Amino acid sequence: MPVNYREGAVILINKPLGWTSFDVVHKVRNMIKKLPAEGQLGRPKVGHAGTLDPLATGVLIICTGKETKNADKYQADEKEYTGTFAIGATTPCYDLENPIDQWFPTEHITDENIYVAIQQFLGEIEQLPPIFSALKIEGNRAYDLARKGKEAKLVARKITIREFEITAIHREEKLIKVDFRVVCTKGTYIRSLAFDFGKALNSGGYLENLCRTRSGNFRLENAISMDDFRQNLTVTPLENSSL
Repeated sequence: MPVNYREGAVILINKPLGWTSFDVVHKVRNMIKKLPAEGQLGRPKVGHAGTLDPLATGVLIICTGKETKNADKYQADEKEYTGTFAIGATTPCYDLENPIDQWFPTEHITDENIYVAIQQFLGEIEQLPPIFSALKIEGNRAYDLARKGKEAKLVARKITIREFEITAIHREEKLIKVDFRVVCTKGTYIRSLAFDFGKALNSGGYLENLCRTRSGNFRLENAISMDDFRQNLTVTPLENSSL
């Protein structure tokens, strides 16, 4: 049966590279708005359950209609990510939205150093969010203050990293690329983890790429592309218990 998206559904989108989470919400809302709606007019309710940065891909939970009330519940679930840290340099935003601003030595870093460094990030730790983030500071977004060159006082927050695995190490002329998998709690900034991981190796670090492979029981293999959603608006709404 066709899904009544205005009434309420959960759509699992594989967020495209370069899109903001709001871009996905906006596009989905516009597509739903054009569907036949018996007695249901006006702007359909659409939101997401956990922001992904523009340069990240993967699981983005989109909630419509009455399911938007459950967005906070979905957002609170544990997350899993895979990606690549670049060790040997930093950027102002801790990823590649800004160019490299400083280079660091890497000659002293062995593979063993990299595997040992994981240990200090496992369990409950305090993490300082990146200055280029959507966190609000006295009513202003941190990234707005950063872009204006204003000082933003961020406070470290407690997070938990339950699993941290190095899956590959690639050595280049100036950088060491470290592929990883992380399972963590809500509110963990993988960009900050990249920066902190570089510091732990007495070098610099930034996030080169990131994919959210799981949010709670919602998994990447069950997600669909924006093109697939556009072409077939009869996707069965996903239920947490069925994944």
